[in-house]
Amino acid sequence: MIIDKLIDKIKQTGNPTVVGLDPRREYIPDFIIEENIEKYGKSVKALAKSMLDFNKYIIDEIYDLVPAVKPQIAMYEMYGVDGIKAYIDTIEYAKEKNLIVIGDIKRSDIASTAEAYSIGHIGKTEVFEEEIEMFKQDFITLNPYLGSDGINPFLEDCKKYEKGLFILAKTSNPNSGEIQDLIVDGKPLYEKIGALIDKWGEELIGKNGYSEVGAVVGATHKEQAKRLREIMPKSFFLVPGYGAQGGKAEDLAVCFDKNGLGAIINSSRGIIANHKKEKFKDLKGKDFAKASREAVIEMKEDLRRYI
Repeated sequence: MIIDKLIDKIKQTGNPTVVGLDPRREYIPDFIIEENIEKYGKSVKALAKSMLDFNKYIIDEIYDLVPAVKPQIAMYEMYGVDGIKAYIDTIEYAKEKNLIVIGDIKRSDIASTAEAYSIGHIGKTEVFEEEIEMFKQDFITLNPYLGSDGINPFLEDCKKYEKGLFILAKTSNPNSGEIQDLIVDGKPLYEKIGALIDKWGEELIGKNGYSEVGAVVGATHKEQAKRLREIMPKSFFLVPGYGAQGGKAEDLAVCFDKNGLGAIINSSRGIIANHKKEKFKDLKGKDFAKASREAVIEMKEDLRRYI
């Protein structure tokens, strides 16, 4: 099962970190942009190719230190077809390096449309007599707002293709409480969602005791995370918000079990934009990515002090 492969990779690296590959234009060194302008002119394709090249440099520096990467599809979609190609090519390159890929797509829709999303992102698309895996992601993120109708098609493809899900439960953004903290039948809505996630994953438990159906639980909400861990003992947590968003390692221990498992912590700009710091100003060319490697090592050491 894919959740067991993720856990095995976390054990192998000793590092419950996932690197968010969100390559904003301002993070990409000028030499990469200039090389692609030379090839493709000042075009969308030049920017999309620059994103891919940037990701490859980062992956080359960190693939032996982390179990997984998490590209955020929105960063690529805004560049249209060329951006989506960069997204797909990034996934393929990460998998060549034996990394688990979490596609951060946050899809949600009615059953028939959810089925199409599921086929495209974790299933296989029928092209005449052939079935083709389009995106090759191992996990994807989902929004539960439409209820079971919008989740069930993904559960079926998880069973069929050994894929996994991380469903939004309590997110790290400042205004998440406007909806997620609403009281429903005497309980915060995020607790209701947590119970649903636990139910959705009950038939997909791996050898390590965790389900293929996990939850997104923000690093900036310690008490809520603690409560969700109680509600969802078999749900693996994908935890955004560490570092740049204010989440601290000491607050994350509640997301883990007694064996130091149960969660994977995301950092995006704190790793991929680390080269922008003043202390790395002398790194030239592709050596910029060494700053990302240093950030991963620092994050691993920080987490291990508390987990």
